[in-house]
Amino acid sequence: MPAAVSKILSWLHRLEDAVLVLLLGSMISIAAAQVIMRNLFDSGFFWGDAAVKVGVLWLAIVGAMVASRSDEHIRIDLVNHFLSDRTKAHLKRVINLFTCVILGLFAWSSLTFVQFEYEDQTIAFASVPAWLCAAVIPVGTGVMSLRYALQTVWPKV
Repeated sequence: MPAAVSKILSWLHRLEDAVLVLLLGSMISIAAAQVIMRNLFDSGFFWGDAAVKVGVLWLAIVGAMVASRSDEHIRIDLVNHFLSDRTKAHLKRVINLFTCVILGLFAWSSLTFVQFEYEDQTIAFASVPAWLCAAVIPVGTGVMSLRYALQTVWPKV
């Protein structure tokens, strides 16, 4: 893999890790504050539950991005035990290309969804637009599609 690509991927990995930590910490803090405020003060953030729900979506997408970077996603791996190393490498390229195409189509479709949300100007919670909450879907699946395109060219066997 060229040095420039490795440097960009290294930067992206650090960014993904930081976003995961920030998301998880924020979700735990908001949820804990909600529980404490409800039980002790009979109040809470009116936007807290919705923010945690959106945080779960973001956590799932960013977590999938992290799983795709190290090729640790869920798969059925029965056939690989019976194949030679050369055949595994070719099959891996085909699977990575197929995954890249499917994720690319999903990114394109979800971008259309986000555009509709932007046009509708729907509010998700606390003046946060719904399109902003959903923007992680096309960005995340686009990054994963690009990642599998790179793994098609430079497979990890």
